[in-house]
Amino acid sequence: MLQSMHRDDVEIRTADERDRDAVVAMAKRLTTGVAAWRDEAAAEKAVRSWVTDSLDAAHPETRPVLVAVVDQAVVGFVTTGTRAHWAGDVDAYVGELVVVEQRAGHGVGRKLMEAAESWARQSGFQRLTIETGAANTAARNRCHR
Repeated sequence: MLQSMHRDDVEIRTADERDRDAVVAMAKRLTTGVAAWRDEAAAEKAVRSWVTDSLDAAHPETRPVLVAVVDQAVVGFVTTGTRAHWAGDVDAYVGELVVVEQRAGHGVGRKLMEAAESWARQSGFQRLTIETGAANTAARNRCHR
């Protein structure tokens, strides 16, 4: 049984090579909310590619991938970078945000987002954008807490 976890029990740090397998293993969580009529294998391949591309392009100052660690286990991650808005502004951007299912709703995602927001502010950005699928109601509901 999962014990209660306080946000203070979560360490957020920059991902490194020892985290790669754990981060890639969580990629499947990004398929949450994908329409049932979509090819499941193709969706999993796509999200795995997004995550590995983010890890390959990671840079601690300009494109950090941050991991959440509890009891020495990686339980979540967030990828960051920049993206040009159609109006010409460049904003900080969250590419992927994942928390293992057992830790969802326990503050891990919030702590990852706080770290991403801190990176964005320190990098001089006024906005940080994140998107999720319309059918990912669990994630969308957590954003409004």
